[in-house]
Amino acid sequence: MNKKWNVRMLAEGGVMIALSILLSYIIIYEAPQGGSVTAGSMIPIMFFAMRWGVGPGVFVGATYGVLHFILKPNFYHPVQFLLDYLIAYGFLGLAGIAKMKSRKLNGKDYFKIFLGVLLSIGGRFISHLLSGVVFFAEYAGNQNPWIYSAIYNGGYLVPELIISSIILMLLWKPLSKIEK
Repeated sequence: MNKKWNVRMLAEGGVMIALSILLSYIIIYEAPQGGSVTAGSMIPIMFFAMRWGVGPGVFVGATYGVLHFILKPNFYHPVQFLLDYLIAYGFLGLAGIAKMKSRKLNGKDYFKIFLGVLLSIGGRFISHLLSGVVFFAEYAGNQNPWIYSAIYNGGYLVPELIISSIILMLLWKPLSKIEK
């Protein structure tokens, strides 16, 4: 396991951030108060985490979150910024728990990929859920803010979970041949 941060890793992280930003502009569905189903904009960050591990993945994810905020800002409070950008996208680095060592995939490896994607997007969901309850409860009307926030955020993150899982499982084998 290479724990050393090197130029190749940082360059790959920068490329993955740029690719994620480009993919974030291909919107399949956009929710009214923010959040969208994209053409797999989180996949490059999660793939990076699966190649390099949780620590570098969290760093690259959080960096992507800051750049995402700069390009599409939605700011109400410093804590909301942390929850919706820095922490939420930093959670994408949890895909690094599915760090693959072999190039041949078996059923267990597919499960690891799905688990990594589930933890990543699940962490992002929890972060957005908390932000929704604390800062956007007025949109819930008479509904419980927890339920409203869960339905709202799940409405775009569940499709992203499905898209990301399928694409990462399909791309893992060919992309794993790239040397570090």
